[in-house]
Amino acid sequence: MNSVVVLTAVVLLVLLFLKVPVYIAILGGSAVYFFLNPDVNAIIFAQQAVGGAESISLLAIPFFVCAGVLMNYTGVTKRIMDFCEVVTGRMNGGLAQVNVLLSALMGGLSGSNIADAAMQSKMLVPEMEKKGFSKSFSSVVTATSSMITPLIPPGIAMILYGCIANVSIGKLFVSGIGIGTTLTAALMILVSTISKKRGYAPIRTEKLTKAEVVKATRPAILPLLLPIIIIGGIRLGIFTATEAGAVAIIYAFVLGIVYKELKGKDFLVSIKETITTTSSIMLIVAAATVFSWILTKERIPQQLTEWIVATIDNKYIFLMIVNVFLLIVGMFIEGNASMIILVPLLAPIAKAFGINEIHFAMVYIFNNAIGALSPPMGTLMFVTCGITKCKTKDFIKEAVPFYIMLVIVLMLITYVPFVSTGLVDLFY
Repeated sequence: MNSVVVLTAVVLLVLLFLKVPVYIAILGGSAVYFFLNPDVNAIIFAQQAVGGAESISLLAIPFFVCAGVLMNYTGVTKRIMDFCEVVTGRMNGGLAQVNVLLSALMGGLSGSNIADAAMQSKMLVPEMEKKGFSKSFSSVVTATSSMITPLIPPGIAMILYGCIANVSIGKLFVSGIGIGTTLTAALMILVSTISKKRGYAPIRTEKLTKAEVVKATRPAILPLLLPIIIIGGIRLGIFTATEAGAVAIIYAFVLGIVYKELKGKDFLVSIKETITTTSSIMLIVAAATVFSWILTKERIPQQLTEWIVATIDNKYIFLMIVNVFLLIVGMFIEGNASMIILVPLLAPIAKAFGINEIHFAMVYIFNNAIGALSPPMGTLMFVTCGITKCKTKDFIKEAVPFYIMLVIVLMLITYVPFVSTGLVDLFY
């Protein structure tokens, strides 16, 4: 590895730790390589940046972001929350269980963990506090449950990973159902256990009548059909993952008309939110494409693969090292940025060890999800605490059992491939 490459990496890391916007940090580091390397034409810098954002598969990102934003303005969230209250009403934890299940179901509609955390921090945390839940517990449950969103199709993380590593996005979506369901179940069990010890009561103790169940379930049926339409359409070859995003927008727009809750000004606001969110993601993608080109030209992935395969002769040890490494990286670097930089390095090594590409993808994405919750720079932690006004130290203290649960689930996903690949094998 030559000195220019080392300097490029150092500049990139320094800028990231100085909290410079991620895309500027990556472009800054990459610029050092092009300016100090006389053998490389500087025009490639611009070509790669523009070309990186031109992938047709990446069109799925603005489509699904727009669909998710529209859902928030069509009354869908309120209808699904009423449905969640019916399903979890008699469980220990009451509104905390509603919080978890709502994230799991809304994950199939929005695809954005930040949007989910912000929405539930505003909607559910004040109500949970009125019911006697502590602010820190309410905030931790909200932030942790938002981790489910990137794991449930159509998670943006799965779309990005599929584009970077050339893995079927449809298969990742199917795998995400199993991973998301596993995390949802584990989180609900933990919430129930803690709630029972602290006396957090269920929403109700009496059994619902059939009429009450039908009243709460009927309005949620149409929104809950969207994930089924997406997965079914992709699997049957009716449309691609990218086209599924366009279908999701149309479906969300139709729901807004059916429910008569989507106003003209709301539509304009949702378009603005879509543009803002998509722009931030695509700037990172464009910048990281330049950095990936540098890695490829310098044969860094190939050299790293040869060294690791020669040093480690066991794929299970490799997976453990990857987990520890990604958990540390996730504490400091935003998930999408780390994915675009590290997946081209790690995916070929995993392939060399014979690890299933879907299995490794979900291990990577799950690590990223944990990173979004982890101090000192966890985005989910800061977004949630910023809205709920929960002190960071109280959040971290309350989150300890949740971190332990997440590590246990991570080990399950890592060393029991069936959790990731079982549904994929069944569908495909």
